[in-house]
Amino acid sequence: MVTATFIIYLLIVLALGVVAWWMTTNLADYILGGRRLGPGVTALSAQASDMSGWLLLGLPGLAYRAGLAAVWMPLGLLIGTYLNWRLVAPRLREATQRLGNALTIPDYLEARFEDRTRLLRTLASVAILVFLTLYVGSGLTAGGVLFEAVFEIDYFWAVTAGAAAILVYTAIGGFLAVSWTDTFQGLLMLVALLAAGMVGLWHLGGFEASAQAVRDHDPLLLDWMV
Repeated sequence: MVTATFIIYLLIVLALGVVAWWMTTNLADYILGGRRLGPGVTALSAQASDMSGWLLLGLPGLAYRAGLAAVWMPLGLLIGTYLNWRLVAPRLREATQRLGNALTIPDYLEARFEDRTRLLRTLASVAILVFLTLYVGSGLTAGGVLFEAVFEIDYFWAVTAGAAAILVYTAIGGFLAVSWTDTFQGLLMLVALLAAGMVGLWHLGGFEASAQAVRDHDPLLLDWMV
């Protein structure tokens, strides 16, 4: 049953990649989805890809260790994310369209500063390659650990299957495929987090009983300022 669930998940993301491939007609579609993604898909996709491993593994681990004091990290992240989407994203979108429909950050930097040496493009590309490689590696590691712990799938095969699925749907469907699959994963994460919280509260007997259980274990875990 567990293995079948994992296989169904992989088939769904691959199917989304195929549909995205049918809708991709040019380079702009492949790189940016033709700039036609709605706010809901954009938001879910961005946050799912940005916070999946951290949200499902890192933050719960921090909360388990630090208690309510862990709330300051997601609060700070929420404020930073809001300011980024409110102040930076709209201007960047308008500027990339105005500067010859720049499709990537290296394209934008080269056009914005009229760099004829292509130095900015090279430096930006190298930085993106290095840091996103580390980011993707951490995401695959988190996925492997999660699938091994929850579904009892061997870590190596979980990482291998996940990486292969990502490579396939990204190669054939581009940005649309990545955005749609991230949206699907974001919805799964939302349902899982809500379900886990509700089941935990039900098991312990409600908010008061849960707070009392934490207080009995360690009163400092309920201190916001520790």
